[in-house]
Amino acid sequence: MSTDLTQGICERLNFGDKDDEYLWGTKPTLQFLSIKKVVASAATNSPNNQGAPTTDRYRIIISDGVHFLQAMLATQLNHLVEEDRIGKNTIALIENMSCQHIMDKRLVILLSLRVLQRDAQKVGNPAPLLSQPTVDGPVTSIPVKTAPAPSTAAQTQNQQTDNQNPIYPITGLTPYQNNWRIKVRVVQKSDIRTYSNQRGDGRLFNVTLMDDSAEIKATAWNAMVEELYEKLQENRVYFISRARVNLAKKRFSTVQNDYELSLDRGVEIVECQDTDVPVIRYHFVKVAALQELQKEAICDVIGVVREVGDLSEIMTKNNKTAQKRDLKIVDDSEYDVRLTLWGKQAEQYSTPVDTVIAFKGVRVGDYQGRSLSLLSSGSVAVSPDIPEAHALKGWYVDGGAQTTFTSHSQAGLSSGSGGTINRNEMRTIFDVKEAQLGMSDKADFFSTRATIMHIKTDNLVYPACPTCNKKMTESHDGWRCEKCDRSYEKPEYRYIISMAVGDHTGQMWLSGFNEVGNILFGMTGNEFQDIRAQDEAKVNHIVHSATCNSYNFVCRASQQSFNDQNRVRYGIQRVQPLDYLSEMRNLVELLHSAWAQ
Repeated sequence: MSTDLTQGICERLNFGDKDDEYLWGTKPTLQFLSIKKVVASAATNSPNNQGAPTTDRYRIIISDGVHFLQAMLATQLNHLVEEDRIGKNTIALIENMSCQHIMDKRLVILLSLRVLQRDAQKVGNPAPLLSQPTVDGPVTSIPVKTAPAPSTAAQTQNQQTDNQNPIYPITGLTPYQNNWRIKVRVVQKSDIRTYSNQRGDGRLFNVTLMDDSAEIKATAWNAMVEELYEKLQENRVYFISRARVNLAKKRFSTVQNDYELSLDRGVEIVECQDTDVPVIRYHFVKVAALQELQKEAICDVIGVVREVGDLSEIMTKNNKTAQKRDLKIVDDSEYDVRLTLWGKQAEQYSTPVDTVIAFKGVRVGDYQGRSLSLLSSGSVAVSPDIPEAHALKGWYVDGGAQTTFTSHSQAGLSSGSGGTINRNEMRTIFDVKEAQLGMSDKADFFSTRATIMHIKTDNLVYPACPTCNKKMTESHDGWRCEKCDRSYEKPEYRYIISMAVGDHTGQMWLSGFNEVGNILFGMTGNEFQDIRAQDEAKVNHIVHSATCNSYNFVCRASQQSFNDQNRVRYGIQRVQPLDYLSEMRNLVELLHSAWAQ
């Protein structure tokens, strides 16, 4: 089957008569240069659909090998993207399509298609369409509407830009193109940083740029730092041309793009005053759904700030100090999560609690189940004017503030999510000790199945600060936390667990914290302390009932120094009660595996 593209069709689709049944009834062969998910809410599109659910839509840049054009995939075809049946550079036969006019712009809608080649090489060097058709054919006699006369200021800007290169989408940039120009919004600007390598010392700063098609990272170096740092301001829009397009260094960037820009001498940057400019687009993940993401994943979240921690200072691995501040955010999925700000973002944070904040570009961690850390390339939007923020604020005011939220540490420990225990990689206690896990400079992680043999009852719970979880002391004015420098009427009792576990190969001591106790005893530390104050014998029965039970554990082995002697401490990261049906199925699969043959 031929996969030659239908050259010239993009120009005809863009300028042809929208009522031309022959044109829109053709079945062209096109290539998809990029596919990007956008979220459109029915509530934002029509005043009569308030509260309607959001629907994922996919924007596609289609190419005929000569020009490229923006199109949308009909929602009934979303499964083609979600099942990975179409992607970048896919060639397809468009069996049915239509057009819509949105804000005086024509948008091609792909209604039906047939994939000819899933993964293909990019065909030709397609360029964006100019304001007038240039090829002969059926469209030559079609009049083009003339825009209203611009104002004096707009006319001046148009005169400055009309003679320049055509505007490209970010997705259309490659290192092999010249004479391009992009119209982008500065989403984020980093601090000025210094570097040192074999070529000497220098300075740099980064900006994250975006348009309707994608995002891209741009870096200014040395002499250009002074020239551009004050010129490029966050949330403003610019025309940029004559920058160098390089392959992206993925380990130094979280922007999802194969290329990045270098703002060298000769780069041209002009601020744009148009109102039709790209806005920041978010791809929010619910706080509860963070369990489904892998560690180190990058995402966007929006939530209500529930708690604001103090500014603190830590020592990094490079023996440098760093400022940090922890926030606790919640959303209507009824989960909370800790989010850490760093550097200037931590120092300058002054937003009060109960405020809705959107965070773009946060990294997922696995501390106490799940945690978030705002990247240096990330951004913070306080009370943004977007539907998600208004809906979240309404929920919080209408009763959400009184919700009892679930922490990820509890959910992760109870279900094993956020790093499900792999039964095929279980280690025995003998294997753990024989491999000397935890004896190196780095911590080691392992999974094991063991039975609780003994739980130490001394200091099983402690009076913790409700804000920072540090141990509090009782004083004349209640319970005092030295770290927070404030007193409380009563503490929040939290577990601190030390227990011996064993399997058929040996025994080891494991340590865990509050979430472990919640699982083992089926009650909170406050409930445990209330029982202890009334009936010590009942407490002994609760602890005894927790022994002789088997669990799957995910543990962290690390070396610690005690009385000038090094020893390995095994800390519980996750604990999962045994599901005997799943365990049985796993054994059946093992018996039928190559290992058992």
